[in-house]
Amino acid sequence: MTFRARRDQLRSILTGTRCIRPGSVYDAISMRIADDLGFELGMFGGSVASLAVLGDPDIALITLTELAEQVRRMSRASALPFLVDADHGYGNALNVRRTVQELEAAGAAGLTIEDTLLPPAFGDAKTQLISLEEGVGKMKGALDGRGDPSFVILGRTGAVSITSLDDAIARAKAYETVGVDGLFFTGIKARGELDAIAAATRLPIVLGGAPEEMSDLDYLAARRVRIALQGHAPIAAATQAVYETLKALREGTPPKQLKGLASGELTARVTREAEVKARGRDMLGLKS
Repeated sequence: MTFRARRDQLRSILTGTRCIRPGSVYDAISMRIADDLGFELGMFGGSVASLAVLGDPDIALITLTELAEQVRRMSRASALPFLVDADHGYGNALNVRRTVQELEAAGAAGLTIEDTLLPPAFGDAKTQLISLEEGVGKMKGALDGRGDPSFVILGRTGAVSITSLDDAIARAKAYETVGVDGLFFTGIKARGELDAIAAATRLPIVLGGAPEEMSDLDYLAARRVRIALQGHAPIAAATQAVYETLKALREGTPPKQLKGLASGELTARVTREAEVKARGRDMLGLKS
């Protein structure tokens, strides 16, 4: 599948009538697993990017180069379209423009740019937002950096839980006017907040986490929510599995007695072993 086809698939999700839950992905293997399981879309979050690439918490230490390289590895491994959390765009509006160029070239189907003040300001651990005017400038930079018109750009704000619902709506409407393809909201805690946002805006909505009472996909779809994230459990599960395995080995458990390991069949499937062997026979004359 070409990059354009992947981006068209993401656009069809945003312009459709259903709400889907993407699979949280972070490397080549997780991409292939999500694809094999039938997910329509992957989500590469900023927090899991920091964990997978640096082993660091989500405090905006990862660089654009590191993120783009991981995106390139993931897009090479699978045709599954995926959305990238590009955080604050790694600087000002001109840096955002560069971020779009790099992640588009690396094969992402789309990205989100947020209006959080990142990295955090000196002397204040409280989450802050940039001004609405600077946020608008960043959205303009993102759109100006786009080379493929099918590449999806989402304007993201966490204003609901940081400043106010009214501020979140004002920011969303401003980003709509600039021309982004959809709106990404975090921090929504009640149906009334989502109802107000849906009534005041017109673009497709991506919801970044919500309480259990807002998990009904039909309800979300009726409010123009087209993508509802469900956290990043896969990397947490992988971390626990690696920990338990190394712990058992360190304590003397023989490798053949380890539990919870991927079977040979699963490993062969996610590494596309049959395809690799077929190429070896065809191109190198190798015998199985």
